[in-house]
Amino acid sequence: MTQLAELKAAVCRANLDLVRAGLVTLTWGNASGIDRARGWVAIKPSGVDYETMTPDDMVVVDLDGRRVEGRWKPSTDTPTHLAFYRRWPELGGVVHTHSRAATAFAQARRAIPCLGTTHADHFFGPVPLAPPPSADEVRENYEAATGEAIIRRFEELALRPLDVPAVLAAGHGPFTFGKSPAEAVHNAIALEAVAEMALASLALNPAAESLEGYLLEKHYHRKHGAGAYYGQSGEPPRGGGS
Repeated sequence: MTQLAELKAAVCRANLDLVRAGLVTLTWGNASGIDRARGWVAIKPSGVDYETMTPDDMVVVDLDGRRVEGRWKPSTDTPTHLAFYRRWPELGGVVHTHSRAATAFAQARRAIPCLGTTHADHFFGPVPLAPPPSADEVRENYEAATGEAIIRRFEELALRPLDVPAVLAAGHGPFTFGKSPAEAVHNAIALEAVAEMALASLALNPAAESLEGYLLEKHYHRKHGAGAYYGQSGEPPRGGGS
């Protein structure tokens, strides 16, 4: 299998994994991955039914959005994905969904607070909310402007996308990041879980306070820091906190 074929297979699998995880309704979602050596991005085609999707259906574009391979139109969110890949060379995969709990926070225009250690195991602090692009930006290039608005928000907050590998586009929905398409899917699953927990926690106690800073530091760095000790040697950290 060629390197490009492997990328298309990984991106197709990531898209199908979103469905299996219950994060996609109808065709509301997409995953992509990048071949950094060639500067090529594989992404789900626009509006194609997941039930019949195969690796051959994936569309390949360059970082300027020019189609390299594929018979379909790429996802309408492709310019957003490309903005992330151009700005953050550490990314290998991007996911966008309209999963219910995370999208509820996006529509309420609220960041997802870090209320507990489950959140801290995956995200180094609150999941930020990025403002929508302006009316002029939407008229010019809505999807690219969405990506740029998210990038600006990360820069304002001095966040790195692999430390907080998720963001909420206000009024729209979540995006997640990873070193690979599979890792971006993993983070989308974690994001929806912590969003559901935050919704329930705030329903029980609207004044719920953020997790103590020292607990955030401990839980995040025991899985992701230089001295991480969660999991087995040589394996990437997966799952929850025990």
